[in-house]
Amino acid sequence: MISKEETKHIASLARIGVTDEEIEKFSEDLSAVLDWVSELKEVDVEKASPTEHITGFENVSREDQLRDFAAQKDIVKLFPEEKNGYDKVKSVL
Repeated sequence: MISKEETKHIASLARIGVTDEEIEKFSEDLSAVLDWVSELKEVDVEKASPTEHITGFENVSREDQLRDFAAQKDIVKLFPEEKNGYDKVKSVL
């Protein structure tokens, strides 16, 4: 089991404030995760083939094509303001 000192150290690295009660719980939880990882290390994967994804889908790309957008004027009307020929919107930063 992970010691309380190790758990405190991990919490400080992650910049997580923890109480003494939480340290006890996290020590148990972290130990359980590490035990589970140890079990995974014992699994024989020699004959298993590497898998990138299981869906079988592949990215399909297409060439960009310039097309006219019929509703362009309607969308421009939705902009709240125009300044120097540019449509102005509120900052999102």
